[in-house]
Formats: sequence, C-alpha cells, structure tokens
Amino acid sequence: MTLRLFDLTGRVALVTGGSKGLGKAMAAIFAEAGAAVVISSRHEHELQAAAGEIRAARGARVEYVVADMTRRDDVRRLAEAALDRLGKVDILVNNAGANLPQPIDQVRDEDWDRLLELNLTSCMSLTRAVVPGMKERRWGRIIYISSIMGLASTAGRNGYSATKSALLGLARANALDLGAFNITVNCLAPGPFATDLPMSVLSAEQQAALAARTALNRWARPEELAGPALLLASEAGSYITGSVLVVDGGALAKVF
Repeated sequence: MTLRLFDLTGRVALVTGGSKGLGKAMAAIFAEAGAAVVISSRHEHELQAAAGEIRAARGARVEYVVADMTRRDDVRRLAEAALDRLGKVDILVNNAGANLPQPIDQVRDEDWDRLLELNLTSCMSLTRAVVPGMKERRWGRIIYISSIMGLASTAGRNGYSATKSALLGLARANALDLGAFNITVNCLAPGPFATDLPMSVLSAEQQAALAARTALNRWARPEELAGPALLLASEAGSYITGSVLVVDGGALAKVF
C-alpha cells in the first residue's frame, strides 16, 4: 500500500524546462514511478540527450517538444503536441523560468516583459490548456515551480521575485477553481539548488554565502527536488492543495 501511493503507472506528465536541472530530475522520477513523460525546452539537442537518458535508465516512454515558453504560439503548440502524442496530461509541472538580476532603477521594459511572459504567463496559459481534460477525467496534478525568492528576496531580483511570488497566488486561486474536480494545485519553492540558472548569475562568494545560509550548509542536488515533486504528483499528496512546499535546506529558518 505504501509504495502504491507513489505509483504513477498509466499517468502522463508534462514537464517544461525538462531537459536539465530540476526539470530533468522531476521528469526522471515520474518515469521511474511509471508515468509516460513529455519534456520541453528550447534546445533540441539537450532534449534528445535527456529523453534518451531517462528512457535508458527507466524504460519509460519519453517524448520531447521543442518550445520557447516566451512565445504564446509555442505554448499552445506544446499543449497540443502533448495531448496528440499521449492522449492526455495528468500531471503538469510548470518549471521553465529565468532570472535576470537588475536593480529596480535599471530594469528594462523588454527584460521585465520577457520574465513576466516566461515565468508567469506561460504557466497560466499551459495550465489553462490542459485543465479541461483533467476536469473531464476528474483527476489532475498541477505543480508550479516557485522559489524561496517568491517568499523573501535579495537586492536586484525584482523581476524574478515578483513573478515567483505571483505563482503562489496563481496556485491558490487555481486550487479553489479546481478542487471540486479532484485536481490539486501546489507550488514547490526550492532554495539553493546547484543548477545552471543560479550558477550563471551568482559569484563564487555569493554561492558560498548561500550555502552557509542554509541549516545544512550546502547547495542541494537537483535530484533532491524529485521526492517532493513525486509527493505532489501522486496519490500520496491527494489532500495537499493550495499549498507551498519549501525545499530550501532550512535557509528561510534563519533570521540572520
């Protein structure tokens, strides 16, 4: 009974930003739990490599779709492709996102608009596209990947914190819209995970300071988000909705 709570056999999961980092780790655990998986990103060679790796390790069906989530036509095409190829989407993980540090008086309109489109609008649009099928089947799991930067912040993270905080409100409103259809909607709020995104924008000193900020005194590995994601995607998390699960190694537990 215990293991069956996490069994995703017969389910279909769609993970954006699924070719590497947190997205790839979550796609892999869903495949290991028995789901068929669709991953997307902008780069086909990365998708091919990730899909091949997950197939080889888990023996699961893994499809990929090249899509730029800042382009609304691509978001629609991604939803259509996932539904056409696998017939349904039971689990949606809105993971694709970007961070562009800028002090508030240096924020450029084009950068702000891009972050809104990628980190927030694409999540709403993709969710809107797959929800009708979930409602019809009366089962669904929607997971938004927020951040501890949506709960707290640091200097220069205006666009990132604004969009990641907005996902918390979107998830809560979704949960109220969809609860009657047995669809749960939650956010994961990762802390310092050692992926390309933070490594590309933080100096070595900042990386060390963030590690020291956590109770565990280290950065997390991408696969350490897989368990929390599986909880929210499976029957094990069937009574969790409208919630934010913080996975930050205790970073927000510290006042100073």
